[in-house]
Amino acid sequence: MGKGEELERFTRNCSQQRREMAVVASPGARSSAWAVKVKSLSLYNVYNVRVVEIGDMMQAINLAESFLETGQLPAETYVVMSKVGEKNVFYAPV
Repeated sequence: MGKGEELERFTRNCSQQRREMAVVASPGARSSAWAVKVKSLSLYNVYNVRVVEIGDMMQAINLAESFLETGQLPAETYVVMSKVGEKNVFYAPV
């Protein structure tokens, strides 16, 4: 059974049970996302973040802030981080 058939069957079963559910399907590469906590500012809008479950420190870019100014997001803020190409990014308005 192909992915499209599985999604169709899943959607049909859910509608028969009268539950609300949103399903997002995307062809090609899959994106990964993690819950992370901002630990500190690194430079401009680049922050040091720690994955909530695993605890590995890495850097991620806040797309809600300018690339030319120092970031203002407080440490210990929880965000959802995604990997886009070689970069880790998140969007958290200040």
